[in-house]
Formats: sequence, structure tokens, C-alpha cells
Amino acid sequence: MNHSPSLSVRGLVCGCLLLCTAPAWAQTALPLTDLSPFKPASKTWRIAGDVQADLAAANVLKTAGGTGVLVNLPTDKEHGQDLFTNLVHGDADVEFEYLMAKGSNSGLYLQGRYEIQLHDSWGKQRPYSGDNGGIYERWDDSKPEGQKGYEGHAPRQNVSKAPGLWQKMRISFQAPRFDASGKKIENARILSIQLNGVTIHENVELSGPTRGAMENNEVPQGPIRIQGDHGAVAFRNIKLMPFGKQQPSLKDLQYSVYQGQFEAPADVAKAKAAASGKLLQLSAAITTLANDFLIAYTGKLEVKEQGDYNFRLGVPGGKGYLKVGGKEVMPFSERGGTGSISLAPGEYPVEILYAKTANWAKPNIQLSVSGTGLRETLLSDPAAALGNLVDPILVEAPQNTMLRSFVDLPSGGRVTHAISIGSAEGLHYTYDLDNGTIVQAWRGSFLDATPMWHERGDGSSKPTGMVQYFGKTMPALAVLADANAAWKADSVGTGFRPKGYSVDKEDRPTFMYQIYGAQVQDAPRVSANGQELQRSITIDNAPANLYLRVAEGKDIREQSKGLYVVGDKELFIRIDDAGGATPLVRNGAGGTTELLLPVSKKAVYAILF
Repeated sequence: MNHSPSLSVRGLVCGCLLLCTAPAWAQTALPLTDLSPFKPASKTWRIAGDVQADLAAANVLKTAGGTGVLVNLPTDKEHGQDLFTNLVHGDADVEFEYLMAKGSNSGLYLQGRYEIQLHDSWGKQRPYSGDNGGIYERWDDSKPEGQKGYEGHAPRQNVSKAPGLWQKMRISFQAPRFDASGKKIENARILSIQLNGVTIHENVELSGPTRGAMENNEVPQGPIRIQGDHGAVAFRNIKLMPFGKQQPSLKDLQYSVYQGQFEAPADVAKAKAAASGKLLQLSAAITTLANDFLIAYTGKLEVKEQGDYNFRLGVPGGKGYLKVGGKEVMPFSERGGTGSISLAPGEYPVEILYAKTANWAKPNIQLSVSGTGLRETLLSDPAAALGNLVDPILVEAPQNTMLRSFVDLPSGGRVTHAISIGSAEGLHYTYDLDNGTIVQAWRGSFLDATPMWHERGDGSSKPTGMVQYFGKTMPALAVLADANAAWKADSVGTGFRPKGYSVDKEDRPTFMYQIYGAQVQDAPRVSANGQELQRSITIDNAPANLYLRVAEGKDIREQSKGLYVVGDKELFIRIDDAGGATPLVRNGAGGTTELLLPVSKKAVYAILF
């Protein structure tokens, strides 16, 4: 957020397009080898090869030599200034990774005018428009106190990571529209914002610039502006995909309806049409038949700009086919599919087939087109929803909540005896009762139980927030012949026996099991501020050479005493009680790195992300 007077940068936009050497509509990735992609700025901005936050000190980032990371380090002596890109944009997707210092505050302004807040909002339970990912409020000094700020938009949920970890944001932005006289005829719009893989905004209209904009006017194109006068922050992998190419359109549409089942496009020529006519737009709402029919559409595709065009055809409960300019773009296949073709400006004959054979779906058809410089856009009836939409069955966790289900992991495999534990603090986790281990943790909302409870279901649920996975599920404890012995992939031969779990007065579970003859109590606990998941493991009758597998990643490094950073700054592990043992970082299977801890009686560590 920016409460200081707006910086006057009139004329900044003029001539900026001349500095964009990338081809029209090509994605632009700012190289970050030096500061040349930006207008001259204060000395607080610099290029580095790496950056590290201090979790114990506010507004502190340490840098390492190299390139690829843009860093702002304002101080009390040098307040810092905002940074403006040389390139300008209209409609665009903007994506970037960023890393916040503890307690830091920054922002990214689309067209220099509409701020998306970047903030250390780690663990905050009820975010508002000034928190991480929020669309900052507009401001009017003429309004009464308490009403000067308006039209701010908080993120749907707080899926922010801890300071010192890389976060990823993707913004889809639609610029305001103007008529030939320069009068605004349509407001700017945030089509969507994804933060750490979770959609936190959709279809938000912006009536005007947010507070602290470079100017209060609105324009077709403007620069990206990064706030530089508040807190320490780092950026990398900044990419911009401009949109604005004129979309193709369907015209002169005609249809013919055929009864029966069809296995190939050639079968249509042998059949007699039961009905035919003209259409204003591509739609399946032209027949009363519910099943066993084929609709053949013909018409022209008008292309206004040369390019590679990607088509997506959806035909629930049947087969689809697409031919453009005499070339097969999609073969006759179940539920349609996708296909691409390179087209020059002009008109092309188009042929679309929709053969419906399955009675589980309602008749429907959707065709969309996308390409470099062109957002995916419907060419069919926009009022027709594809398929049978289902209201999601969402499970919230206003207090400590447990739900048993199957859980599918992206690393492969299904956890068949999983229990997911939700907390009011917005930090949740899933425990594998077959291996005595935590398989995933996440921030934000709790669970989507639609796959489990809708109709017959498949028994699974999935997180609805920002998920941190912990690799393939395997036992948390193992006896190793030596420190280099391979970790056991399953519990066979370990004598593993689950003993259920008990709950405390706050409904927090402690899991119990036997392994290698030892009695284990495993008590994960979410901290009161929602920032960390602390795991306390107590062992009775522990065998010799028993190890706890604390973490796995591509790389694990000790950042400070007892604090380890996993992967490419994906999460932190803090060893709180090693029971007198020394943690071990070693090479794991498949090129991974493992953090192990010898255990005899007790071990306590925290997961921070």
C-alpha cells in the first residue's frame, strides 16, 4: 500500500513501446541481469543471485552475488522509490515470484494504477484488501472519516507463505476500454488472480485507479510499477503475456441433425438429415432428441490476424470433430479434444460434428479458441454451460475438525487410510494412518469433499487451499544399519501396528502406533498464530539406530542454528528438540536430499511454510 503522494510521471508511457523489442504478442520475460528493463530508480534497487530473509528480524534481506533476482532494500536513511518498467501493457497476464522480508510491505501496480498488494500476511486468519494478494482500495479525501477508502477487495482466503519463501502470483488483467474520442466505455477488470496455485480473485471490476496510483487518469496502456518505499522484497521470473489480437469468429452457420449412431465422419454422407437450418451461434439447443443423434455444423471461420490458433471442443456424452480450411484439426474422438492450426487472415470453411451416444449427459457443445496474444475465447453460445455442473461440497473448519477419506497425492498413489485435520487458524494437514506420517499440509480453506460425497463418489477429498506436499508416503521412522542405508519405502517387516488416536480437550488428535517393537505417540499441533505445524514424537522402548525422516527435497540447507530451508525456498523445518542428537542431511533416493534425526525417546520439530 502507498499512503504517500503520487509520484508525477506524466509522459512516462510515451515512447515506451519502442523499448519493447519482443515480437508483438510474444511473452516477455524480464531478464534481470541488470536494471536496464526499468526506468532509473533509487539505489535501494539491485540485482542479486540469491536472497535470504531473517525470520527473527523485520525488514531484513541478505543478498548473494549473481543475477536473476531483483531486490529492493530500503532503509531509514534511504527510503526508496517505486520502480517502473520500460515496457507498457494493456490486456495481459502478469506472473512473477516474490519473497517478502519479515513484516514487509510492497505492491505491484498494473498499468501503474491498480495495486495488487504484496505483504507479509503469514498466518493471518481474516485477510483484508491490504493483505497479501488483496486488490487495494480506492481513496476519496472528500468523504467522511471512515469512508475515505472504498472498493478494496480482500483475497478469498489467506494462502500466503512465510517470509523468506518464494511465492508465485499470476494475474489476468483486462485494461479499460475507450471509444474513438478517448472516453472510457468499460472499466478495467481483474479476470483472475492466482496466489501459490489458488484462485483468490475472479472477475473483479475496477472503477478507477487504486490509492497511490501514479496518476488518477486511466489509459489503454501503462507500465508495471513496483512499490519501493515501504519494505524489503525480492522478485524473480517476471513474465508478461500481452493480449489484444483480434479473435476469430464463426459466421454463416448452418446445421443438419441426423438420427442414429455414427462411428466416423464418413458415415454422415450416407445418412439423411432429419432437420436442418441456419444458426446465429454454435449451439446444441436445436434438437429435441436426447440421445443417439449427430449434428453437423458448417460455416466460415473469419480470421483477422495471422497466427497459430488452438481450438478446444467440448461435447459431453459423445464424440466431436473439427475441420478448418479443409484440414482436420481434431479427429472424431470421445468428448472432443484440442487441436492447433496456423492461419493467415481470411475466411476458412469450417466443419464441426457432434455425435451424442451416452445418456448420462445433456446435449451440449462448446468451442473455444486461443493463441499467442489471444485469451481463450468462446466461439459457441456463452449461455450454455458445458456438462452437468455440480455445486461443490465444501467442508469448513471453524474449530478443530477431522475427516476420514482417501487422499490422492501428485507424487502417485492413494492414501487409503487418511485422516485430514482442520483448524480454525487456517493451517491443516493430512495424516497417513498406515505409515504414521504427515503427507500434506495446507493453508486457507479446509476440504472439498465433492469427489467423496457427490452421487456414488470415489471416496476421496482434496484440500481447497495452498498445499505443501511431502513426497511419496512412507514410514516416518526406520531402523538403519548405518547413516547411509536406504529408507524403507513401506512398513513391511517393521512390525507396524496402528493403535488409533486420542483427542485432547480441544479435539486435537495424538496418533499412536507400534513399530520395531517401540510404542509411538505422534502429536502434531497448529500454533495459536497459525504460522507453524509443530510435531512432537514420543517413543517408548526405542530400538538402536532408530531414525526419524523429518523432510525430503531437492536440496536441504541449514540457514541458521536448527533452521533448515527445504528445496528452492519451499518451506522451513525448525528442530525444536533433538533429544541431544545431531540432525543429519544426506542424499536420498532419486536425487533427493533427506533430513534425518536419530531418536531414542523424543523429538520435536516444526514445519513452517
